[in-house]
Formats: sequence, C-alpha cells, structure tokens
Amino acid sequence: MTALPASLDLLLTESDAATLEGVEQQKVRAAQAGDMAAFEWLVQQHEERLFGFCCRWLRCNEDAREVCQDMFVRAWQALPEFEGRAKFSRWLYQIALNLCRDRLKSRSSRQRENTIALDDVEDSPPCPQNSPDASAELKSDIQKLDRGLAVLPEKLRAVLMLTTMEGLSHEECAEVLNCSVRGVEGRLYRARQMLLQWWNEER
Repeated sequence: MTALPASLDLLLTESDAATLEGVEQQKVRAAQAGDMAAFEWLVQQHEERLFGFCCRWLRCNEDAREVCQDMFVRAWQALPEFEGRAKFSRWLYQIALNLCRDRLKSRSSRQRENTIALDDVEDSPPCPQNSPDASAELKSDIQKLDRGLAVLPEKLRAVLMLTTMEGLSHEECAEVLNCSVRGVEGRLYRARQMLLQWWNEER
C-alpha cells in the first residue's frame, strides 16, 4: 500500500485537529449551559494529560490525583466565566498550575514518603524494551532530570515543563503563565542554562 504524501498526511492531521477543536468548542458551550454530559466529555479528553502534568509537578500520585479532581470541580464552577479567548486546555493548565503551587505550599511543612520519580508516573505510555544496561542508564538519567527540575526556581521550572514536556508553544505557555512570549523565551533560556550547569556539576 502506497503511503500518503507527507504534505497530504499533514493536511489530514491538521484537519482532524481542527475538527476536534471545533467539537471541543461546542462541548464547552454546552457545558456552560449546564450540560454535564458535555463536561464529562471534556474531562475525558484532558484528564490523562493534566494528571501527568500534576504528577510531574508534585511528584506524588496521591496529591496529583486530588489536585486533578479539584481542578475539574473548579473548572465546572468557573465555566460561566470562561470567555473562550484562550484554548480550553490552556485554561485548564492555568487552574492546574495554580492548584499545584498551592498544594506544594500547604505540604511544605510535612514530608511525604510516597514521592515518585518521573518514570514512575501511573499510566505512562509503554517504552520500547532496552537492554538491561541501557534501561539502567535511562532510569538513572530520568531520576537525575527529576532532581534537576526540583532545584530550579518555580518560574523557570514551569516554563521548561510546559514547553518541553507538555509540548505547548511559546505563545500558549505565555497564556498559561500570564506573561509575554518574550518572558517565556527568557525564562526558558535561563532554565536550560541553569539545568545544564547543574547537570554537569551533579554526580
């Protein structure tokens, strides 16, 4: 079977994305009118990705699950105020990020023993099987990256996670963080420089 030309494949992908975005906008409007089934559809579309983000930020499955549930409750309550000028997903990231920050502050005085590394997040997609040595090296690097992210200042950690791990564009990241695109670029540069320096010095 002949493969589709790359340009046509891209066009179909973009068309699918546009269709999904249009459906999402309809669901948002229906949910704003009180349609709980429409809101449940929205939750199903975004809960896995947002849960992963909360896990990476909080490094604790239990906290991430609670924050994710709270996020959707707050989103439902605040839906009448959502004007649709930003993507619905970006709005959810804003709520999730604020709740994650609040959760970290509230637990700063207590230690949690169920802290997890990035590679231990539940429901993460399966990775190709590597040799034992390669797997051990990969796990070591991921754990080191986890520690490196933890030492970054919050503003730098947020921009690095949103752009490199969540795949947001600089414009989308700026919307979530309520700053300029230039601010995102500056923070991202400093985050990478700081992480690189830490990585080279850490043993």
